[in-house]
Amino acid sequence: MELLKRNIHMDRIRAEALTQITLEDDVNIPESKPDVGSLNLEKGVLVIDEIKPGTDVVNVRGRLLFYALYHTSEEGKSLTLLEGKIPFEEKINLQGALPGDCVAVEGEVEDLTVSTINSRKLNVQSVVTLHAVVDELYDEEVPIGIHGEETVQYRKMPVTVAQIAISKNDIFRIKEEVSLPSNYPNIFQILWNHVSLGDVEFKVLEEKLTLQGDIHFFILYEGEGEEHPIRSFETVLPFSGVLECHGCRDGMVPDIRYSLGQQELVIRPDFDGEERNVGLELVLDISIRVYEEERTEMVTDVYGVTREVETESRPASLRRLLSKVTGKTKVTDHIRVPGAGSPILQLLHSEGCVSLDQQEVTENGILLKGSLSVRVMYITGDDENPYGSAKAQIPYQYTLEVPDIAPEDLSRVHTEVEQLQVTMLDGEEMDVKAVLVFATTVFKNVPVELIGQVKVSDLDSAKMSSLPGMVIYMVKEGDNLWNIGKKYYVPVDALREWNSLASDELKPGQKLLIVK
Repeated sequence: MELLKRNIHMDRIRAEALTQITLEDDVNIPESKPDVGSLNLEKGVLVIDEIKPGTDVVNVRGRLLFYALYHTSEEGKSLTLLEGKIPFEEKINLQGALPGDCVAVEGEVEDLTVSTINSRKLNVQSVVTLHAVVDELYDEEVPIGIHGEETVQYRKMPVTVAQIAISKNDIFRIKEEVSLPSNYPNIFQILWNHVSLGDVEFKVLEEKLTLQGDIHFFILYEGEGEEHPIRSFETVLPFSGVLECHGCRDGMVPDIRYSLGQQELVIRPDFDGEERNVGLELVLDISIRVYEEERTEMVTDVYGVTREVETESRPASLRRLLSKVTGKTKVTDHIRVPGAGSPILQLLHSEGCVSLDQQEVTENGILLKGSLSVRVMYITGDDENPYGSAKAQIPYQYTLEVPDIAPEDLSRVHTEVEQLQVTMLDGEEMDVKAVLVFATTVFKNVPVELIGQVKVSDLDSAKMSSLPGMVIYMVKEGDNLWNIGKKYYVPVDALREWNSLASDELKPGQKLLIVK
């Protein structure tokens, strides 16, 4: 007798670790740069150069790229950009990792502080979070039938499973060219930029994925001319494209994550040879997981009629799609710039980044806690320091409604800032309003007992002779045709026939005829 099985393709996180490191360095101002008067803006970008897994450990090598925009008191200059890097090498304890594993490491700059030591030296400090993950694919062997000459009874349970059809990483390149309006001066040099993505959507089609979204683009630049005027320009660019994805079909369930990787801005001449265009090249790092839901029938129990049948089972977990949900919440706050040397005259640019610090399954869904980091650039009335910036952390708490979710179910929540609006209230205070979006695909964890082997042996003659040749059985609470037939080694169909049963429903006290 042979147990027929079917492979269900699954994925899981085999090893995972989270660590924080502190990076610090004193940076000398290059001779080609003017003295530092006051600091204005700073940002950091983490680059992972090498990931080397070992046994229960992974070595990560990379660098923190930092950018500091500062005012200088030298005559004829206003803003200057300083760029630098801090290399790092970190060993992360990753229990369960092996030297041949494919380890994914994501890094995030949690906090960056740039302070002045003197007019020719800055101190840069940063807290960096590294998240290392080993994803693996595996198969669960699900029994779906019995093949053989022995007379056996087996019952099946219908299950809907979401098996992974496609698991891969890919990149998507975006190339755009931004032209300045005619009333803007030509570009001499770009002092600051901010590029982010919004409203990104993926769709699964036949043998491909389509994506579309918006690019939010901002530059602060020094213009050509004797006075080198400083101007800012901001716009939104739509983009769309197609990624080849062999094996994709309409109706599959995507669970796709993206992050903005390499960015490059290049000043380019227009048709008249004037520096008025900005070439924009972006790389999207995309993690693709596509699932396919199928319904199958799984063998859950077996017993013999003419021979003894024993089964060996083991606990396992399957999954099915519970829901794809998206939720939104509003956050509001005020940003005050106390003690400013001069009142705020005009807002130039605002940007926000949402972080998810805590995720907990509750009775009503997924409780999310985190903060929205907001940075605002503005113009002041101070001739020596005409540009300023302010930043704030706005906490949020939101429950993403997911009916029937349990703590053991699987979900990865994606966060995004959909709308951010900053308005001036007075010369020292700004009002912040934002809409945060949370999206996730939730898979229900389905615990099962999978039969792995079936052993057949001769019936125990003493046991069989002890059973009566004919009996009237009185149904008890919890009885069903299956366990009665298994106890007396008779087929379920025979029980139905002998007792002229129109359904399998039994009632306590009901009498059944059983013939050996």
